[in-house]
Amino acid sequence: MAVGLAITSEEGQYNAKMTAFVVLSCMIAATGGIIFGYDIGISGGVTSMEPFLKKFFPEVYAKLNEHTKISNYCKFDSQLLTTFTSSLYIAGLVASFFASSVTKAFGRKTSILVGGVAFFAGSALGGAAFNVYMIIFGRILLGFGLGFANQSVPLYLSEMAPPNYRGAVNIGFDVCVGLGILFANLINFGTEKIKGGWGWRISLAMAAAPASILTLGAVFLPETPNSLIQNSKDHEKAKLMLQRVRGTNDVQAELDDLIKASSISKTIKHPFKIILQRKYRPQLVMAIAIPFFQQVTGINVISFCAPVLFRTMGLAESASLFSAVVIRAVAAVSTITSMLIVDKLGRRALFIIGGVQMFLSQIIIGGLMAAQLGDHGGISKGYATLIIIFICIYVSGFAWSWGPLAWLVPSEIFPLEIRSAGQSITVAVSFLFIFITAQTFLTMLCHFKSGIFFFFGGWVMVMTAFVYLLLPETKNMPIEQMSKVWREHWFWRRIVGEVNEDRNKEAA
Repeated sequence: MAVGLAITSEEGQYNAKMTAFVVLSCMIAATGGIIFGYDIGISGGVTSMEPFLKKFFPEVYAKLNEHTKISNYCKFDSQLLTTFTSSLYIAGLVASFFASSVTKAFGRKTSILVGGVAFFAGSALGGAAFNVYMIIFGRILLGFGLGFANQSVPLYLSEMAPPNYRGAVNIGFDVCVGLGILFANLINFGTEKIKGGWGWRISLAMAAAPASILTLGAVFLPETPNSLIQNSKDHEKAKLMLQRVRGTNDVQAELDDLIKASSISKTIKHPFKIILQRKYRPQLVMAIAIPFFQQVTGINVISFCAPVLFRTMGLAESASLFSAVVIRAVAAVSTITSMLIVDKLGRRALFIIGGVQMFLSQIIIGGLMAAQLGDHGGISKGYATLIIIFICIYVSGFAWSWGPLAWLVPSEIFPLEIRSAGQSITVAVSFLFIFITAQTFLTMLCHFKSGIFFFFGGWVMVMTAFVYLLLPETKNMPIEQMSKVWREHWFWRRIVGEVNEDRNKEAA
């Protein structure tokens, strides 16, 4: 069953409808985003719960309750505590490279399934943990699942979506990330009130719910036409799937492009070596720069450390968790807004508008904290509320720009022959800098104090200029014709060749 209007790419070659089959398949696949978001959100909440700290991190618990001479900014400074949070991301970094080979050889569906199984095992271990080693090992299993899911889900969504809806469909992944963080904060807010101090177990174990949906759903997911052609000689089967996905029998033009891309792909034996070639330079730069910039926006300071940050400001445990819920609700609404407008306004406009919004918000937040929050004592209710409002403005700017677009743009710019390797690099860079941010944030907060917001604000200025100068617009461009945007760009055409460069020479 097809719904919506038939569309044709700007090149006049592809016909497609947004079908219920595509919507349902992408909704199931995007559940991987819920788990990613849940894992980001849950860690900040449980690490602000005193029973959890008392059981696994007694030194932090003691500093929080007994050492009144310790600076507000340093009470949570513990390398073991940050290892709990960051171990997930270093595991995801390592797993993403294994996921590349699995995704290319066995398809996107298989990688999603592996990710779901690892998620489930990690959530079970975390909920049952009785010492710090068990809880960290559970986080490592969760990270292994993230490495596979984050490598395969954005590719799956971009390949299943019609060109004119690819942005909206792919942002569905980040909508799910935002919903996952929101659910985690709501659950933390509820479990913190459980008498007996075991509510954190529910918080950690509840990751099994979306993990089950992803694992069972992956069993029934269809494989993408791109992957079917890449891994099979049965082009008729791929054509039937393409017809079902696009909601029309007129798919020959797109099928021809897929077959051509696949034939090039099959000549590539070492994609991680090939991606270093000059003709792939723009994609490689974006695969590294975009996820790096996403992490130095400072968003994960808010995402998995919001409750800790609010407790640093002097808010009570329950109030800090509730504030985090409010912020994530704002983020979810903003990401949905991005989904609705990204294919109309384009990627560049959202990147730039969001960058300006984040920069101004961070400068104001840093200024307010510098003026009102010293090393000791708290902050007045009025100023705390004002800071939370500007954090909401900051998060909304991220949620309709660098949040979803940092996953969307890399997933749509790689040619098929390096697509799996390119996405693995994107995921690995993302996890590497999430790990670095998570591992260093509490120490940075202790030393930089309110200046940490000026630090990240400076990076936001740099990344906004980077987008303005070096990122071409990719909206509505068919994914197998994306090389055109680089050949037409004022800077990248000097590297990959002029617009009228012979295509055969480019493919050689």
